[in-house]
Amino acid sequence: MSWRRLLCLVSLMFLVSCSDGSAPTAPTRRAAGPPAYGDALVVGSIGEPSTLIPILASDSPSHEVAGWVYNGLVEYDKDLKLVGDLARSWDVSPDGLTITFHLRRGVKWHDGADFTSRDVLYTYRVTIDPRTPTAYAEDFKQVRKAEAPDPYTFRVTYGKPFAPALASWGMNILPAHLLEGKDITRSELARRPVGTGPYRFKEWIAGQKIVLESFHDYFEGRPYVDRYIYRIIPDSATMYLELKAGGIDMMGLSPVQFARQTDTPDFRARFVKYRYPSFSYTYLGYNLKNPLFTDRRVRQAITCAISKDEIVHGVLLGLGQAAHGPYKPGTWAYNPNVNDFGYDPARARTLLAEAGWRETGSDGILEKDGRRFSFTILTNQGNDQRIKTAQIIQRRLRAVGIEVKIRVLEWASFLTNFIDKRNFEAVILAWTIPQDPDIFDIWDSGKTGPKELNFIGYSNPEVDRLLEEGRRTFDQEKRRRCYWRIQEILARDQPYTFLYVPDSLPAVSSRFRGIEPAPAGIMYDFIHWYVPKEEQLHQ
Repeated sequence: MSWRRLLCLVSLMFLVSCSDGSAPTAPTRRAAGPPAYGDALVVGSIGEPSTLIPILASDSPSHEVAGWVYNGLVEYDKDLKLVGDLARSWDVSPDGLTITFHLRRGVKWHDGADFTSRDVLYTYRVTIDPRTPTAYAEDFKQVRKAEAPDPYTFRVTYGKPFAPALASWGMNILPAHLLEGKDITRSELARRPVGTGPYRFKEWIAGQKIVLESFHDYFEGRPYVDRYIYRIIPDSATMYLELKAGGIDMMGLSPVQFARQTDTPDFRARFVKYRYPSFSYTYLGYNLKNPLFTDRRVRQAITCAISKDEIVHGVLLGLGQAAHGPYKPGTWAYNPNVNDFGYDPARARTLLAEAGWRETGSDGILEKDGRRFSFTILTNQGNDQRIKTAQIIQRRLRAVGIEVKIRVLEWASFLTNFIDKRNFEAVILAWTIPQDPDIFDIWDSGKTGPKELNFIGYSNPEVDRLLEEGRRTFDQEKRRRCYWRIQEILARDQPYTFLYVPDSLPAVSSRFRGIEPAPAGIMYDFIHWYVPKEEQLHQ
């Protein structure tokens, strides 16, 4: 499983079919039956990919699909340990500055060409090329020298210690023979990718579906399931109807669907539900270039006015937990001692008054310098949890004198016309993060350019220093101190109101066998899923 795929699907502390907080138990499954090739997995998603060239994409749908088409040099296994992928092994120099990758032989691109170190060297060079609009260059700019001494050896040398170095080579490797010497932003691979992965591209019908077919020459063996069909269904209620009608085989359930709508004999007979804490967090992010949000007392006040527990219980039905920073509770980089702002409307009003906001009109909305405190929260279509969260925030902020409007946008338009152009006041979105706790790309003040991930414009010199310090040592305890301090600063500055860590709640048709829940989730071993011949539905 590639790092980019992991970015979309990873989870820790796997729990299965367990909604009451009790110890995890395995769901009831049908008898295994003999493995067989054939059938298709039809997956529902609310978002359509923006591009299938991974280094040009910053959205989950793009990485989710591309993750089946491409491979990295390394990947995370089921226990979230780094193992070889396109690299069969590697050596690290005693000082930790040089990694020599020994590449697999006999790996084929989907068009039949041989995979070699030329492809890795090209991917590295195009990623750091200033003409490439990518959010992922920073890790590879740390490389002082990259070389391919022979077709099956790739070596990188760093100028100074870089803790995420090995994990960063989970990046998807691109085909040099199809891209070298060309403008990657104009490549047809954006719509028709060619990779080395377990599935190869077949078709993309805009707004409807993307179809991938199994690559029979895949170096880990032919996948049992012949096709992976990614259906684009922008509304989760419609997607759920499609699931029950048999139009899709797998989707992420909403808390209401998981807890209340699927507890029937018919659903239990036809589907298996899984539950596990996602490696992600949902947040309310502020455009820090907007005068409304430049005073951190205002951001602190907004956080004080929002009841995170109300959202966890009212929106997630308890299938999640409150978030207090950019790390998942229980992981080594998470600081359990952060003094975050709790629900305290009285303190919110005091902070707003200290920032100069006063109630002057009859409607109770605060004003300052003749301007009403009114702003719009943007979020994406199809995600009912985020829309309901916005509605709760709207009601709670109205109680302290802030008027909130809500605007729901189609996913591609949201990214292109609002996020990329910094054309927003506040947003409700979510981040997933890889296993290494380096969060440089999201929080460093130098990562605010077009297509980069610090799109709120956060800048704090101490955070910049700590981010750099955290990635420049291999000592985990030193890194922990850096990331704990960063969480303390973010809790004070409140550039986001960190809202919640939701549980992932996938449901999968029970005709699929071979699903083995693990710390990495359920999709890490998809090439070994299968449907017994007598139960296959798709030719």
